[in-house]
Amino acid sequence: MKEVFISVDVETDGPIPGRYNMLSLGAAAFNTDSNLLGTFSVNLLKVSSERHRKTEKFWAENPKAYAATQTNPIAPVHGMQNFTHWVESFPGKPVCVCYPAGFDWTFLYWYLIEYTSKSPFGFSCIDIKTYAAAVLRTPYRETSKASMPKRWFGPGKHTHVAVEDAIEQGELFCRMRLDNHRTPAIVA
Repeated sequence: MKEVFISVDVETDGPIPGRYNMLSLGAAAFNTDSNLLGTFSVNLLKVSSERHRKTEKFWAENPKAYAATQTNPIAPVHGMQNFTHWVESFPGKPVCVCYPAGFDWTFLYWYLIEYTSKSPFGFSCIDIKTYAAAVLRTPYRETSKASMPKRWFGPGKHTHVAVEDAIEQGELFCRMRLDNHRTPAIVA
């Protein structure tokens, strides 16, 4: 069964799920040939009133992106159910990819388990930065977007609008995969 790569980006009002809210979830599905199959976007109603000063400052500096997270929010249970149905609508095995997975995946997984009791991805997610370090054979701490080949990046900019960032990061991942498949496999 072929894989379907689901690039996910979240926008939040704090650094950890449970205590803070996922405001927006964006996703872009790509097949193994790097074709964009579809996108998903939802804004969620807040379930916590906790405030995080550093994140509030970030949003104050990015008012247009914050405004995008506040348009037509729905209850998290419905948002996560809709997202799960969308992921499961693609033929193939879904694989979640995020940049950074330690942040986006944490929120996504928490919300999926909290509101649907399951994850269409199981327990795992590919971290795009880790994948880049492996493809480039560079130390993880020395791997950043600035150190990645320019050919991996498209014309899109990181806007902090979840669905736009999910597309941008999914395209980045697909270009990395293409380079990785051009390199001969290391045989143990």
